[in-house]
Amino acid sequence: MKLKSINPYNGKVLDEFEEMSDTELQSVIERSGKAFDHWRLTDTDLRSSMIRKVAGILQSNAELYASAITEEMGKPLAEARAEVEKCAWVCNYYAENAPSFLKEEEIITDAGLSYVKYEPLGVILGIMPWNFPFWQVIRFAAPTLLAGNTILLKHASNVQRCAGLIEQVFAQAGFPGDVFRNLITGSARMEKVIANDIVKAVSLTGSESAGRSVASVAGKYLKKCLLELGGNNAFIVLEDADVVKAAEAGIKARMMNCGQSCIAAKRFIIHHKSADRFTNLFLNKLGKLRSGDPSDKETTIGPLSSVQQAEIVEDQVKRSVSMGARVLTGGVRNGAFYSPSVVVDVGPGMPLFDEEVFGPVAPFIVAGSDDEAISLACDTRFGLGVTIFTNDTEKAAGLSSRFSDGAVFINEHVKSDPRLPFGGTGVSGYGRELSIQGIREFVNVKTIYIRNA
Repeated sequence: MKLKSINPYNGKVLDEFEEMSDTELQSVIERSGKAFDHWRLTDTDLRSSMIRKVAGILQSNAELYASAITEEMGKPLAEARAEVEKCAWVCNYYAENAPSFLKEEEIITDAGLSYVKYEPLGVILGIMPWNFPFWQVIRFAAPTLLAGNTILLKHASNVQRCAGLIEQVFAQAGFPGDVFRNLITGSARMEKVIANDIVKAVSLTGSESAGRSVASVAGKYLKKCLLELGGNNAFIVLEDADVVKAAEAGIKARMMNCGQSCIAAKRFIIHHKSADRFTNLFLNKLGKLRSGDPSDKETTIGPLSSVQQAEIVEDQVKRSVSMGARVLTGGVRNGAFYSPSVVVDVGPGMPLFDEEVFGPVAPFIVAGSDDEAISLACDTRFGLGVTIFTNDTEKAAGLSSRFSDGAVFINEHVKSDPRLPFGGTGVSGYGRELSIQGIREFVNVKTIYIRNA
């Protein structure tokens, strides 16, 4: 069976990749296990120097990698370049901080000496999505490798060209063979891979359904897993908000990557006194976006990753309209393109309120008060992130405790930053990536207790 890479802009097949046989797959897993025996013993400073080389290679070849991202999943070229640059950032961040993050920590007890060590677990399986085909992999790989683990990558089937390029980056940076390997295979064999005794843990970034499946299998075999799943982030505009700044941030929060981001703003909940002005400003900025060929530097909105993905978004909008929502602008699909849209009169029970919408659709919900806005924002099964726009930052900081989400951003849209932990609650998953928490996800936190003789 072959995995196909298809350009969503023109529908052309870019590449076909022959899936690994069962024998090849098992061989790669075994070699990854043997590589771990040596890699775990390397010095953290050596690993850091190699991760810095990864950052340098990414920056030196940014145009090549950005073009691959654009061709395979339709991201505008400028955004693809920014993705590659962010990958270099996370590499340099961890290269600088890994030695201190993994340093032994002495604990004062009744022992002569007691301390905590952070040791690698072994072979870690990373199951990664297509929407940020470089970033999702690198943000997982950099800390995981620096901790002394080896990695097996199962990337999305439609971005295998990117997966192969990432594997080459680590090889070019001098990582020993089999420390980082790409598995050319579909999802059907993931249970078999997770079940393999050599594989010690799994990290998944993907959908809720994929998360449930992987968590079930990992639980069956008593293996740790980290799940970074979907989001239904509320973007709240309170009565006293600076609506000009809110609209500027709101466009980025919803339309970046054509809305195909777990942390994109999915529900705009606006105080009724700010609603008209915010809506007009948002519509004005929306009208300035340019759809088209994502490889054209003037394009700001590309196609969705596939016709199927555009059809899913189209269906969510149509079902919401049938329940009373109203399309203010947009709402048109053409192949894999879905026009940037604003939908008003949205409320609980509608797909545009309850479900994650992975496309350039901004549902607007008007709240009668600030308290109602907070209550509406909390009316969700997801728990990834929230944005609050207000001039009273002290009040907003106090309101942050009312949300169970993994992040609350005040006067800024939710975004990932290597310096801050990233992850969610509820059906948005569990575990944390990035910062010190991210590098300690796949380690054995080992207690050493020494009583003097």
